Amino acid sequence: MEIIKIIFGEGKDLNTLQMCSRGIAVFIIALIILRISGRRSFGLKTPLDNIITILLGAILSRAVVGASPFLPVIACCLAIAIIHRAVGWLIVRHDRVARFLEGHRILLFHEGKFISEHLRRGQVGREDVMQGVRSSALTEDLSKIDKIYLERNGDISPVMKNR
Repeated sequence: MEIIKIIFGEGKDLNTLQMCSRGIAVFIIALIILRISGRRSFGLKTPLDNIITILLGAILSRAVVGASPFLPVIACCLAIAIIHRAVGWLIVRHDRVARFLEGHRILLFHEGKFISEHLRRGQVGREDVMQGVRSSALTEDLSKIDKIYLERNGDISPVMKNR
């Protein structure tokens, strides 16, 4: 037990070795927690997925710097990962839950015109939409685009017209 105190320290007064040891341990534990949480945690980038990113980063940092006891921090993060996985499971199986938690895509452009009401609802401007169109590398010519959506994760997705 004494060797653990020497390596990981106690409280907030940590030396370099203890801080590094905690950082390495938290890194390994974070990888395990993310595997438990599932691939979507950092893959889809929806608001729900951003929550786990923010929470895990904030909470795990407390374990590294000694601001909170190590084991309760790890237990809390594990609980968050399990909840995130359970909510992901619900989203996949129940469309109503998915719509409630993640929203739905918003049609921003159709039949050659921007839909002003939808732009306001999505809180995006025309230049934001055009930036998304340009980054898709399809075209910047709106005459070749049938529809443009604001996706649930905030991405802009143009749909080309059929030729």
